[in-house]
Amino acid sequence: MALRQQLAYLAHNSPYYQRQFREQHINVADIRTVADLARLPFTTKDDLQRHNWDFLCVPRNQVAEYSSTSGTLGEPVIIGLTKNDLARLYRNEYLSFGCADGGADDVYQLMLTLDRQFMAGIAYYGGLLELGAGIIRVGPGNLAAQLANIQQLQPTALVAVPSFISNLLAFAQEQNINLNDSSIRKIVCIGESIRQEDFQLNALAQKITGQWPNVQLYSTYASTEKQTAFTECGQGQGGHHQPELIVFEIVNEGGQLLKAGETGELVITNLGVEGMPLLRYKTGDLCAYYDAPCACGRTTRRLGPIVGRKQQLIKYKGTTLYPQTIFNVLNSFAEIAAYVVEASRSALGTDELTVTVAFRSEDWVEAPARLRQALQAGLRVLPTLLVAPLPAVLARQQADGKRKPSVFIDRR
Repeated sequence: MALRQQLAYLAHNSPYYQRQFREQHINVADIRTVADLARLPFTTKDDLQRHNWDFLCVPRNQVAEYSSTSGTLGEPVIIGLTKNDLARLYRNEYLSFGCADGGADDVYQLMLTLDRQFMAGIAYYGGLLELGAGIIRVGPGNLAAQLANIQQLQPTALVAVPSFISNLLAFAQEQNINLNDSSIRKIVCIGESIRQEDFQLNALAQKITGQWPNVQLYSTYASTEKQTAFTECGQGQGGHHQPELIVFEIVNEGGQLLKAGETGELVITNLGVEGMPLLRYKTGDLCAYYDAPCACGRTTRRLGPIVGRKQQLIKYKGTTLYPQTIFNVLNSFAEIAAYVVEASRSALGTDELTVTVAFRSEDWVEAPARLRQALQAGLRVLPTLLVAPLPAVLARQQADGKRKPSVFIDRR
């Protein structure tokens, strides 16, 4: 019912989809089930970038909030949300934090931006208000302030990018503070993967839990276009689907639907969105879904870890790999304070790969050699490895005024 309502809404209100339906002779009344969606064309990131405002289904005076994508894979896209969309967004995060074992007795420290048109920040804030939890809005960065608030206000949970938690642990160690003695019991991890394809913790997550065994990590996956999150429960076996808010498909290169456990591209259709709903939107993210009932008691399908993005595939010296594979090697080195992976194009049109790292101490003279060995073993090829001072690497991560650090820069 919700899908049919969203299709009728698009046919009546969306300039972009009205044009698509007309040109391709589509009658949305014929689309009655999720399986019928296969009869409709995909929407791509390029479509959204080139026709951004044609996706808006309401007059501008009904847009309550303007959010934008981060621009990781091209020009940022503006997403307009109505008041009802914001309420839906908060509901989504209320359900997500509840799935991640959150409750009204928790106090969450938000280690992320709530400005710069960042949809996730306002979504987390609204969802936690609906949950009835306490909120500490510290924002990104500023390790000293983060640590001071943990000590003074005693939050029970953090919402943060995992690599930032790794930096917080290093800073706390420098200050002779043991975070295992703190009030923190769980961390909702955003923006970066914490699991391998088999759901085991990856190197970054193992680094965190190795130093901070008292915390439970929860993975969450979302994007501005989805306006919906897939969040883990305590079982850590994938992000739970919220079927009343979104429809998803996993497709192969030919666009055919894949079965449970098969890796392909995630395609989403929003439900209940008024401002800029998307129909069969190809996210570019590669993953699999699982439909066996979860041990937590939920029976919804679950999304497995994101293994890569189609546009970020690197073909280097006869080997194909995604940046996450490189991140997993780099994150296994406690000596590395920061890194940037850069893909570029050679004069011959082939992919080039450079990894720039900053070490926590200049005394670790053996680290570069061990890192080269690990990269060769983990990737089967050896990228160009550069060592730079920490400020230079951090500055490169924040290049072009991006609102969050970029550990992968694609110049191809």
